[in-house]
Amino acid sequence: MSGVRDTLQQFRARLGPGPKSFLAWWGQALASCLPARWRVLLGLTRERLFFQREGNEIAMSWMEGATRRELARLPSTVTPDELAAVLGSRLAGLPRWWLVPAGMTLRRRLPLPAAAADRLRDVVRFELDRQTPFTAQDACFDARVVGVREDGQLDVELAVVPKPAFDTALAQLGALARVLAGADVEDAAGLPAGVNLLPENVRTASLAPNRGLHLALAAVAVVALVLGAWLVLDNRRAAADAFATQVESRADEARRVAAGRQQLVDLVAGITTLNTTSARRPTALEVMADVTQRLPDNTYLEKLAIEGDRLTLIGFSPEASGLVARLQGSKLWRNPALSGALQPDPRTRMDRFTLTAELLGKQEPAAAGANGGPNAAGND
Repeated sequence: MSGVRDTLQQFRARLGPGPKSFLAWWGQALASCLPARWRVLLGLTRERLFFQREGNEIAMSWMEGATRRELARLPSTVTPDELAAVLGSRLAGLPRWWLVPAGMTLRRRLPLPAAAADRLRDVVRFELDRQTPFTAQDACFDARVVGVREDGQLDVELAVVPKPAFDTALAQLGALARVLAGADVEDAAGLPAGVNLLPENVRTASLAPNRGLHLALAAVAVVALVLGAWLVLDNRRAAADAFATQVESRADEARRVAAGRQQLVDLVAGITTLNTTSARRPTALEVMADVTQRLPDNTYLEKLAIEGDRLTLIGFSPEASGLVARLQGSKLWRNPALSGALQPDPRTRMDRFTLTAELLGKQEPAAAGANGGPNAAGND
């Protein structure tokens, strides 16, 4: 059983999270069944041209599949027009990328929830100042999913380059810097790591090789799809029209009755929920006012959340361990406690804390006062 589990986990890591990753894997598997010449003709090989400054020259290499081949060494003053004249029709339309030297890049692994896969770059943007010495405004960064951990979290690799160093090194490519589609990072084997550090606003879109053939095939597919849909629609049009007429004659009255009934149900449910909630729980303003009075002046909150009967406080304080005692004795909540360990923050030189408490209903304060009276007196 352990062997089967390991195999499934490896397969899951290769696919990555979400349907998009599965479709990409499926498309690559289908493309691998085609002859090599067909894959090149249809632009399915994901070929790229890489440029890297070495001394007074620019090294140009060709990435085909998992193989990188050096093509030529160009003078640092080469222009895009001169490069296009040197390249043949086979390579002229390939995307052009800068291969960032490995020594310039800070790379580290971090776990993220599986839900972050669809917006990985946005999630990493918020985590950047916690994981690295840089902020999102001061660095060029990107991330890639390496695999999926046993607990379901994503294993993500973050790549960061300080923006001043990035801009300085990019400028050494001369005129080629204006026609780049991306900037990947060179790994230990001399291959691209699979990220794009180039800001989106300066990326240049490249036309894929054989674009005309692709458009022709797409047009044929669209025409065939439209023709097939029209034939099916024509065969069923008469039956659909008759059925629609019959249904429409009875649907209006049913819709009006259902809409009125739903409005009444929603109104009753909304009033009942509002009355029940108002009777059971203190208002948010009352909770915020009590929290503000009890916390010391050198403590500030990053988050105050009320979810059902649960109060959550997240913030920074130099005396975080004593906050539980300050929050005891309130008539609005009970059982305040630290959730998790205190986390020292090197920037603020304070401890990051998470406090939770159970909110009391308005019918409970008398009982809560009787049970927590000694604690309240001790705090006063």
